[in-house]
Amino acid sequence: MNGQAGVSDEPLVEVVRGQLVEAIHRGTIAVVDVSGALLASAGDPRRKVTYLRSAAKPFQSMPLVLTGAVDRFELAPEDLAIACASHNGEPGHVAQVTSLLERLEVDAGQLACGTHPPLLASAAHELERAGVVPTVLHNNCSGLHAGMLGLANQLDVPAQGYHLSGHPVQAAIVASVARFAGLRPAEVILGEDDCAAPCHGISVYHMALAYARLMQPEGRFDDEIVSAARTVRETMMGNAWLIGGTGRLDTDVMEAGAGAILAKGGASGVQCVGIEGGIGIALKIADGASGPAAPG
Repeated sequence: MNGQAGVSDEPLVEVVRGQLVEAIHRGTIAVVDVSGALLASAGDPRRKVTYLRSAAKPFQSMPLVLTGAVDRFELAPEDLAIACASHNGEPGHVAQVTSLLERLEVDAGQLACGTHPPLLASAAHELERAGVVPTVLHNNCSGLHAGMLGLANQLDVPAQGYHLSGHPVQAAIVASVARFAGLRPAEVILGEDDCAAPCHGISVYHMALAYARLMQPEGRFDDEIVSAARTVRETMMGNAWLIGGTGRLDTDVMEAGAGAILAKGGASGVQCVGIEGGIGIALKIADGASGPAAPG
Protein backbone atom coordinates (compact mmCIF):
# COMPACT_ATOMS: atom_id res chain seq x y z
CA MET A 1 0.00 0.00 0.00
CA ASN A 2 1.27 3.41 -0.95
CA GLY A 3 0.33 6.40 1.20
CA GLN A 4 2.34 9.00 -0.71
CA ALA A 5 0.79 12.42 -0.17
CA GLY A 6 -1.26 13.66 -3.10
CA VAL A 7 -0.77 10.49 -5.13
CA SER A 8 -4.46 10.02 -5.84
CA ASP A 9 -6.24 13.19 -4.76
CA GLU A 10 -8.69 15.05 -6.98
CA PRO A 11 -10.32 18.46 -6.55
CA LEU A 12 -13.54 17.85 -4.60
CA VAL A 13 -14.59 21.19 -3.11
CA GLU A 14 -14.22 24.76 -4.29
CA VAL A 15 -14.46 27.62 -1.81
CA VAL A 16 -15.90 30.60 -3.68
CA ARG A 17 -15.71 34.21 -2.54
CA GLY A 18 -17.50 36.63 -4.82
CA GLN A 19 -16.53 35.83 -8.39
CA LEU A 20 -13.38 33.90 -7.56
CA VAL A 21 -12.46 30.43 -6.41
CA GLU A 22 -10.42 31.18 -3.33
CA ALA A 23 -9.46 27.67 -2.27
CA ILE A 24 -9.72 24.10 -3.50
CA HIS A 25 -9.86 21.06 -1.24
CA ARG A 26 -8.57 17.89 -2.86
CA GLY A 27 -9.36 14.40 -1.70
CA THR A 28 -10.25 10.79 -2.37
CA ILE A 29 -13.62 9.02 -2.21
CA ALA A 30 -14.63 5.37 -2.44
CA VAL A 31 -18.10 3.84 -2.64
CA VAL A 32 -17.86 0.06 -2.23
CA ASP A 33 -20.40 -2.73 -1.91
CA VAL A 34 -20.15 -5.70 0.41
CA SER A 35 -18.63 -7.88 -2.34
CA GLY A 36 -15.76 -5.43 -2.71
CA ALA A 37 -16.90 -3.90 -5.99
CA LEU A 38 -15.87 -0.26 -6.36
CA LEU A 39 -19.13 1.43 -7.36
CA ALA A 40 -17.88 5.00 -7.58
CA SER A 41 -14.73 6.91 -6.77
CA ALA A 42 -12.77 10.11 -6.94
CA GLY A 43 -9.02 9.87 -7.05
CA ASP A 44 -7.47 6.43 -6.64
CA PRO A 45 -8.87 5.01 -3.39
CA ARG A 46 -6.95 1.75 -3.71
CA ARG A 47 -3.63 3.62 -3.64
CA LYS A 48 -4.56 6.33 -1.16
CA VAL A 49 -3.53 5.03 2.26
CA THR A 50 -4.28 7.09 5.33
CA TYR A 51 -5.35 6.71 8.94
CA LEU A 52 -8.92 5.89 9.85
CA ARG A 53 -8.47 7.92 13.03
CA SER A 54 -11.75 7.84 14.99
CA ALA A 55 -13.62 6.29 12.07
CA ALA A 56 -12.08 3.05 13.38
CA LYS A 57 -14.10 3.20 16.60
CA PRO A 58 -16.83 0.71 15.62
CA PHE A 59 -14.10 -1.85 15.03
CA GLN A 60 -12.05 -0.77 18.05
CA SER A 61 -15.01 -1.38 20.35
CA MET A 62 -16.25 -4.58 18.72
CA PRO A 63 -13.92 -6.84 20.78
CA LEU A 64 -15.93 -5.79 23.85
CA VAL A 65 -18.84 -7.66 22.28
CA LEU A 66 -16.86 -10.56 20.80
CA THR A 67 -15.05 -11.41 24.04
CA GLY A 68 -18.20 -11.35 26.14
CA ALA A 69 -17.28 -8.20 28.07
CA VAL A 70 -20.61 -6.57 27.23
CA ASP A 71 -22.45 -9.48 28.83
CA ARG A 72 -20.07 -9.96 31.75
CA PHE A 73 -20.22 -6.31 32.82
CA GLU A 74 -23.89 -5.96 31.89
CA LEU A 75 -23.20 -2.99 29.65
CA ALA A 76 -26.24 -1.05 28.51
CA PRO A 77 -26.51 0.03 24.86
CA GLU A 78 -25.60 3.54 25.98
CA ASP A 79 -22.39 2.22 27.54
CA LEU A 80 -21.30 0.55 24.32
CA ALA A 81 -22.29 3.63 22.33
CA ILE A 82 -20.06 5.94 24.36
CA ALA A 83 -17.19 3.48 23.81
CA CYS A 84 -17.69 4.05 20.05
CA ALA A 85 -17.94 7.83 20.41
CA SER A 86 -15.95 10.94 19.63
CA HIS A 87 -18.17 12.90 21.95
CA ASN A 88 -18.55 16.62 22.54
CA GLY A 89 -17.90 16.45 26.27
CA GLU A 90 -21.39 17.67 27.07
CA PRO A 91 -22.78 16.81 30.54
CA GLY A 92 -24.70 13.81 29.18
CA HIS A 93 -21.55 12.43 27.59
CA VAL A 94 -19.52 12.84 30.77
CA ALA A 95 -22.26 11.12 32.76
CA GLN A 96 -22.29 8.20 30.33
CA VAL A 97 -18.51 7.76 30.45
CA THR A 98 -18.76 7.78 34.24
CA SER A 99 -21.42 5.06 34.05
CA LEU A 100 -19.25 2.96 31.74
CA LEU A 101 -16.25 3.26 34.07
CA GLU A 102 -18.37 2.14 37.00
CA ARG A 103 -19.75 -0.87 35.15
CA LEU A 104 -16.29 -1.89 33.99
CA GLU A 105 -14.87 -1.37 37.50
CA VAL A 106 -12.25 0.98 36.06
CA ASP A 107 -10.91 4.17 37.62
CA ALA A 108 -10.78 7.36 35.53
CA GLY A 109 -7.18 7.83 36.65
CA GLN A 110 -6.22 4.84 34.50
CA LEU A 111 -7.33 6.51 31.26
CA ALA A 112 -4.35 7.40 29.06
CA CYS A 113 -6.23 9.65 26.62
CA GLY A 114 -5.34 12.93 28.33
CA THR A 115 -7.47 15.98 29.02
CA HIS A 116 -8.90 18.69 26.81
CA PRO A 117 -11.90 21.05 27.06
CA PRO A 118 -15.24 19.88 25.66
CA LEU A 119 -15.37 20.00 21.86
CA LEU A 120 -18.69 21.87 22.01
CA ALA A 121 -17.84 25.52 22.60
CA SER A 122 -20.90 26.20 24.75
CA ALA A 123 -20.05 23.26 27.03
CA ALA A 124 -16.46 24.48 27.35
CA HIS A 125 -17.65 28.02 28.14
CA GLU A 126 -20.05 26.69 30.78
CA LEU A 127 -17.20 24.91 32.55
CA GLU A 128 -15.11 28.07 32.40
CA ARG A 129 -17.93 30.20 33.81
CA ALA A 130 -18.41 27.72 36.64
CA GLY A 131 -14.68 27.62 37.39
CA VAL A 132 -14.54 23.91 36.63
CA VAL A 133 -11.32 22.50 35.17
CA PRO A 134 -11.86 19.95 32.36
CA THR A 135 -11.01 16.39 33.27
CA VAL A 136 -10.11 13.27 31.35
CA LEU A 137 -13.84 12.53 31.13
CA HIS A 138 -14.27 15.49 28.77
CA ASN A 139 -11.79 14.00 26.30
CA ASN A 140 -13.72 12.96 23.20
CA CYS A 141 -12.03 9.54 23.29
CA SER A 142 -12.62 8.84 26.99
CA GLY A 143 -15.33 6.27 26.29
CA LEU A 144 -13.09 4.38 23.88
CA HIS A 145 -10.29 4.27 26.43
CA ALA A 146 -12.66 3.10 29.15
CA GLY A 147 -13.71 0.29 26.83
CA MET A 148 -10.09 -0.64 26.16
CA LEU A 149 -9.46 -0.94 29.90
CA GLY A 150 -12.55 -3.10 30.21
CA LEU A 151 -11.25 -5.30 27.41
CA ALA A 152 -7.94 -5.72 29.25
CA ASN A 153 -9.92 -6.87 32.28
CA GLN A 154 -11.94 -9.28 30.16
CA LEU A 155 -8.79 -10.70 28.54
CA ASP A 156 -7.18 -11.04 31.98
CA VAL A 157 -4.12 -9.07 30.91
CA PRO A 158 -2.45 -6.16 32.73
CA ALA A 159 -4.09 -2.78 32.26
CA GLN A 160 -0.69 -1.10 32.26
CA GLY A 161 0.16 0.03 28.74
CA TYR A 162 -3.27 -0.93 27.39
CA HIS A 163 -3.01 1.90 24.84
CA LEU A 164 0.35 0.84 23.38
CA SER A 165 0.63 -1.05 20.11
CA GLY A 166 2.26 -4.13 21.62
CA HIS A 167 -0.51 -4.74 24.16
CA PRO A 168 -2.98 -7.63 23.71
CA VAL A 169 -5.86 -5.15 23.73
CA GLN A 170 -4.43 -3.41 20.68
CA ALA A 171 -3.69 -6.71 18.96
CA ALA A 172 -7.38 -7.61 19.29
CA ILE A 173 -8.34 -4.23 17.86
CA VAL A 174 -5.98 -4.48 14.88
CA ALA A 175 -7.42 -7.91 14.13
CA SER A 176 -10.91 -6.40 14.23
CA VAL A 177 -10.02 -3.57 11.84
CA ALA A 178 -8.24 -5.95 9.47
CA ARG A 179 -11.08 -8.48 9.49
CA PHE A 180 -13.69 -6.05 8.21
CA ALA A 181 -11.29 -4.34 5.80
CA GLY A 182 -10.39 -7.66 4.18
CA LEU A 183 -6.73 -7.40 5.16
CA ARG A 184 -4.21 -9.28 7.26
CA PRO A 185 -3.35 -7.58 10.57
CA ALA A 186 0.23 -7.10 9.36
CA GLU A 187 -1.08 -4.97 6.48
CA VAL A 188 -2.56 -2.38 8.84
CA ILE A 189 -0.10 0.48 9.30
CA LEU A 190 0.01 1.74 12.88
CA GLY A 191 0.58 5.30 14.03
CA GLU A 192 -0.20 7.13 17.26
CA ASP A 193 -3.45 9.04 17.54
CA ASP A 194 -3.85 12.27 19.50
CA CYS A 195 -5.41 10.29 22.36
CA ALA A 196 -2.22 8.15 22.62
CA ALA A 197 -3.85 4.97 21.31
CA PRO A 198 -2.79 3.48 17.97
CA CYS A 199 -4.42 4.71 14.77
CA HIS A 200 -4.85 2.43 11.79
CA GLY A 201 -3.61 3.13 8.27
CA ILE A 202 -5.43 1.43 5.40
CA SER A 203 -6.51 2.49 1.93
CA VAL A 204 -9.62 4.59 1.41
CA TYR A 205 -11.01 1.65 -0.57
CA HIS A 206 -10.56 -0.69 2.40
CA MET A 207 -12.17 1.87 4.72
CA ALA A 208 -15.29 1.81 2.57
CA LEU A 209 -15.20 -1.98 2.37
CA ALA A 210 -15.01 -2.23 6.16
CA TYR A 211 -18.12 -0.09 6.53
CA ALA A 212 -19.97 -2.05 3.85
CA ARG A 213 -19.24 -5.29 5.70
CA LEU A 214 -20.15 -3.73 9.03
CA MET A 215 -23.58 -3.00 7.58
CA GLN A 216 -24.02 -6.44 6.00
CA PRO A 217 -21.67 -9.05 7.46
CA GLU A 218 -23.95 -12.02 6.79
CA GLY A 219 -22.38 -14.71 4.62
CA ARG A 220 -18.85 -13.39 5.12
CA PHE A 221 -18.17 -14.04 8.80
CA ASP A 222 -19.22 -16.58 11.37
CA ASP A 223 -22.38 -16.09 13.39
CA GLU A 224 -20.54 -14.63 16.39
CA ILE A 225 -18.98 -11.85 14.33
CA VAL A 226 -22.23 -11.21 12.45
CA SER A 227 -24.01 -10.79 15.78
CA ALA A 228 -21.29 -8.50 17.15
CA ALA A 229 -21.40 -6.30 14.05
CA ARG A 230 -25.17 -6.03 14.34
CA THR A 231 -24.88 -5.07 18.00
CA VAL A 232 -22.31 -2.35 17.34
CA ARG A 233 -24.06 -0.75 14.38
CA GLU A 234 -27.54 -0.85 15.95
CA THR A 235 -26.14 0.57 19.17
CA MET A 236 -24.46 3.45 17.35
CA MET A 237 -27.45 4.28 15.17
CA GLY A 238 -29.83 3.97 18.10
CA ASN A 239 -27.77 6.28 20.32
CA ALA A 240 -26.64 8.84 17.76
CA TRP A 241 -26.40 11.76 20.19
CA LEU A 242 -23.89 9.89 22.33
CA ILE A 243 -21.64 9.23 19.32
CA GLY A 244 -21.04 12.94 18.71
CA GLY A 245 -23.52 15.34 20.23
CA THR A 246 -25.07 18.70 19.54
CA GLY A 247 -24.34 19.98 16.04
CA ARG A 248 -22.18 17.01 15.03
CA LEU A 249 -22.38 15.55 11.53
CA ASP A 250 -22.32 11.91 12.63
CA THR A 251 -25.21 12.48 15.02
CA ASP A 252 -27.28 14.44 12.51
CA VAL A 253 -26.75 11.92 9.70
CA MET A 254 -27.64 8.92 11.85
CA GLU A 255 -30.71 10.60 13.31
CA ALA A 256 -31.89 11.50 9.80
CA GLY A 257 -31.08 7.99 8.57
CA ALA A 258 -33.43 6.43 11.13
CA GLY A 259 -31.56 3.15 11.44
CA ALA A 260 -30.47 2.85 7.81
CA ILE A 261 -27.26 4.92 7.87
CA LEU A 262 -24.23 4.70 10.15
CA ALA A 263 -21.76 7.60 10.14
CA LYS A 264 -18.42 7.99 11.90
CA GLY A 265 -15.84 10.59 11.16
CA GLY A 266 -12.21 10.90 12.10
CA ALA A 267 -9.77 13.75 12.48
CA SER A 268 -7.87 15.28 9.57
CA GLY A 269 -10.68 15.07 7.05
CA VAL A 270 -11.82 11.44 7.31
CA GLN A 271 -15.50 10.49 7.06
CA CYS A 272 -16.98 7.02 6.72
CA VAL A 273 -20.60 6.04 6.16
CA GLY A 274 -22.34 2.68 6.05
CA ILE A 275 -25.70 2.30 4.31
CA GLU A 276 -28.25 -0.42 4.89
CA GLY A 277 -27.84 -3.20 2.35
CA GLY A 278 -24.06 -3.27 2.47
CA ILE A 279 -22.75 -0.05 0.93
CA GLY A 280 -19.71 1.69 2.41
CA ILE A 281 -18.51 5.20 1.65
CA ALA A 282 -15.15 6.63 2.69
CA LEU A 283 -13.83 10.15 2.18
CA LYS A 284 -10.41 11.62 2.90
CA ILE A 285 -9.78 15.34 2.43
CA ALA A 286 -6.10 15.68 1.63
CA ASP A 287 -5.42 18.85 3.62
CA GLY A 288 -7.27 17.52 6.64
CA ALA A 289 -9.98 20.18 6.51
CA SER A 290 -13.26 19.26 8.19
CA GLY A 291 -15.09 22.58 7.88
CA PRO A 292 -14.84 26.19 6.75
CA ALA A 293 -11.58 27.98 7.33
CA ALA A 294 -11.46 30.53 10.12
CA PRO A 295 -12.20 34.11 9.05
CA GLY A 296 -9.21 36.29 8.46
